[in-house]
Amino acid sequence: MSEFSIKEKKILSDHFSNTDNDVFAIITPKQVDRGALMSRYSRTNKSMRRIFLDEFLKNKNRGEEFYNRVLLEYGDDSVAELGEAQIAIEGVSNIAVKKIEDRRIGLSYLEKSSRYVVWNKKEKGKYRFYRDPEIRKSRFADMYEETCNFSFDVYSKNIEPMVNYVREKYPIEKYSFKDSTDGKEKLFSKLKNESDVKSANMIYKGSTKAKALDILRGLLPASTLTNVGITGNGRAFEYLLTILSSSELREEQDLASKIKKELDTTIKSFVRRADDKYGKAFQKYLKDIKNKSKSITLKEIKSKSSTGVMTNLVDYESEKTAMDKIITSILYEQSPSTSYQNILQQVKKFSKEKKTKIIGEFVKLRTNRRHRPSRAFENIYYTFDLCNNFGMFRDLHRHRALTLERQLLTTDHGYNIPNEIKILGIEKDFKDSMNKTKETFEKIRKKYPEQGQYVINFAYNYPYFMKFNLREACHLIELRTIPQGHTDYRQVAQQMFKQINKVHPNLSKIMKFVDLKEYDLERFESEKRIEAKRTKLKK
Repeated sequence: MSEFSIKEKKILSDHFSNTDNDVFAIITPKQVDRGALMSRYSRTNKSMRRIFLDEFLKNKNRGEEFYNRVLLEYGDDSVAELGEAQIAIEGVSNIAVKKIEDRRIGLSYLEKSSRYVVWNKKEKGKYRFYRDPEIRKSRFADMYEETCNFSFDVYSKNIEPMVNYVREKYPIEKYSFKDSTDGKEKLFSKLKNESDVKSANMIYKGSTKAKALDILRGLLPASTLTNVGITGNGRAFEYLLTILSSSELREEQDLASKIKKELDTTIKSFVRRADDKYGKAFQKYLKDIKNKSKSITLKEIKSKSSTGVMTNLVDYESEKTAMDKIITSILYEQSPSTSYQNILQQVKKFSKEKKTKIIGEFVKLRTNRRHRPSRAFENIYYTFDLCNNFGMFRDLHRHRALTLERQLLTTDHGYNIPNEIKILGIEKDFKDSMNKTKETFEKIRKKYPEQGQYVINFAYNYPYFMKFNLREACHLIELRTIPQGHTDYRQVAQQMFKQINKVHPNLSKIMKFVDLKEYDLERFESEKRIEAKRTKLKK
């Protein structure tokens, strides 16, 4: 017999996906009520639908009242995760968007690509880059404007020449495409079907354009305006607001206010505790540390600028210790009533051959890169000291199941010049842009070190370190070496694999799908797969 009367079922049908099943979706329109129902659910023996009928139906403010009491009075952080929102931010600099994306847990991001979208559009006759208020009212205003404009000018005027160069270097006739008549791969000149020729041209144009934009993106300044979409829960948004509101950059402070205003229209009850006092105290702490260790910092800058680009594995355990920990973790789940310490002591007595065999059997289980290794492989960590171009950092920065610490963006570590820039004959323009940037930055940084970051080009090298476990290494390195990846981060991921393989030759075998090859048109095979799916949908 149903728990609910016919009348109750009719009411419930507007708020839940069904009225009888044990599994159902909560579709009541108010976000605050959905979250409150989830939380209230853990504090009563009643069913959720009965809670709604008894407590929420007659009191339109029940959700708000519940959060005022539980979240604010009792400080139950997990409750704040029950409210979710989607926020779109348009026209934000690449400095601010990285600060936003530093928040690793509870938020997901989708950002405008520098690979598929041309960034030379103007708005009211001006390039779209951020003009910081502090700089605009300073004596550096004209210099800043001219430098950013110069970078955009060099970028913009070379888009078409670079696309033409790429297409000359990698002519369409060199590549094979699927023939729809027999399903076989054939050179472009052998295609007879008009639709096949059209598809081939789409694939080719997409991959060559991406290649050209990849090469030129180093010219873009960090002030370049982008768009980002954020999906997240209340707790994560609270922390984001705390960090942004305590920033020294006006842009980030303003973003905190704007985001808070929009969140108040959707999940107000979940973000009431955003507090910039902690954020400001933390920033002061960091400044104090910096001031006390200035001499050390200057020595570090000098040494790094002489080495330039680097990917160095600087911290790891011996493979013997690492294998012992991983095998212990694997066995632990299958060993009831036995402590971790007891298992570890026994594993240490295994022969090297036995340990290698256990790891080898586990390796065999993975048949594609989406088969993640088990959590046992989270017991071993690697720390990499990195210095590579800011454009590439933006790609690696998206990985969040790791620890990443970074410094301010500066011109201290030199920059990268893609070979194609030299071959096309625009090396002088490229260097002029970099030199102009450095000159401007050196003047601004003395008074505005934070704001000075905006003028720096993506090509300039950027120092940071990444610490991740073997399970995440498997995901990151395999993903970032796939053929369609940007050549810059493919090389870094390949170097990471080689260095891990050198110190952990047996454990590194878990990374079965690392691609160490080089490709002409990185996007080519990916564009072919996309076009094949597009063609299939049309049928």
